[in-house]
Amino acid sequence: MTRTTTRTTSRTTARPAPTPAAPDPHAPALEVRGLRRTYGSGDDAFEAVRGIDLTVPRGRIHALLGVNGAGKTSAMEVMEGLSPGSGGQVRVLGLDPVADRAEVRRRTGVLLQRSGFVGDLTVRETLRMWAATVTRARPVEESLEMLDLARVADTRMRALSGGEHRRVDLACALTGHPELVMLDEPTTGLDPESRRAVWALVRRLRTEGATVLLTTHYLEEAEALADHVSIMRAGEVVREGTLAEIVAGHPAEISFRTPADEPALPAGVTASRDGDRTVLRCADLQPALTELLVGARDTGVVLELLQARTATLESVFLELAAAPAHDLEGATR
Repeated sequence: MTRTTTRTTSRTTARPAPTPAAPDPHAPALEVRGLRRTYGSGDDAFEAVRGIDLTVPRGRIHALLGVNGAGKTSAMEVMEGLSPGSGGQVRVLGLDPVADRAEVRRRTGVLLQRSGFVGDLTVRETLRMWAATVTRARPVEESLEMLDLARVADTRMRALSGGEHRRVDLACALTGHPELVMLDEPTTGLDPESRRAVWALVRRLRTEGATVLLTTHYLEEAEALADHVSIMRAGEVVREGTLAEIVAGHPAEISFRTPADEPALPAGVTASRDGDRTVLRCADLQPALTELLVGARDTGVVLELLQARTATLESVFLELAAAPAHDLEGATR
């Protein structure tokens, strides 16, 4: 018996793949609406990011701050396209960081808290390998010079100090001339001189038109760099604005070593003790300080280790970190 196979050919009309919408060149560099991220499910679910909103205009430096566990890195990973959110919407340069991953990856630079470079490669080999993965890559020698790595260019990665390793991480993040740079703790492990060199580099990126989103535990770093600040606590943004907006309404502080004879205190100040120091908090620094100094002069009281400062990002940050959760309701600006 002979088996005959009949092949039936059906003709189908191929449908062209939909053309993705072109991103709006005037859209913010980063726009987040109602972002949520949950780990686990059911009774074991933990919501690390609880419906945050964030807008970063192009050409700005924006600092995302918070204590450990506030949700910063969980939010950053969604913005970077490394993990999907559990709810809400994220747009990076007008694009979806997951659906438009290839295009977003080409136009952004990401610095993670930890990298996984091969320890046997030299710094130059590492940068050369990374440059091969991006379009419009910087010359390796330019990257070495930009991050002060020329002197360790032929050193193997495993032999680098923590600070040198961090500079290699940053050099890789900037290899592709990114429009948006997302930096998670960029200066961890750096000495003060290297940290300030990185600050100068971040400012240069802004001058050249790039946008920078960074997280940092160094509040001095945020004060020195950021055009705009968002402070997270327990997965929510509890305060945001320019540095001036964030510290507005918070008291200035005057402190000195507590003398044997207490000086007359200015009107309207709140006094407390911190070890062997007297701490005064006031709404208006200059008249309070003037009144204190005149009173000390007239009574012959010497104020040792006198310090006076307006409200700082650090003082606001610590106040928010310590405040009961119910006191933060409605605090977002």
